[in-house]
Amino acid sequence: MRLRVEFTTEPFDLEEAPAHAVVAREVVETAGLDAVDVGPFGNTAEGEADAVLTAVDAMLRRSLGAGATRISLQVNVAEEDGR
Repeated sequence: MRLRVEFTTEPFDLEEAPAHAVVAREVVETAGLDAVDVGPFGNTAEGEADAVLTAVDAMLRRSLGAGATRISLQVNVAEEDGR
């Protein structure tokens, strides 16, 4: 099964990326996920279920440890081969 995760970390700072946002992005960028897209207002990544769930666990733990006060998260089952 493939999963797609979308998340944002807060508090926002449009002047400079806060430490918790940098950590969250590093986690998904190095987790071996497909279709990683990071941006100032949200991040998405897709991959096999185990890899996504492992990355989500690490992202939550490390982002909270780096000062995030809120993390909005959505996980969806991704369509495979047009199904």
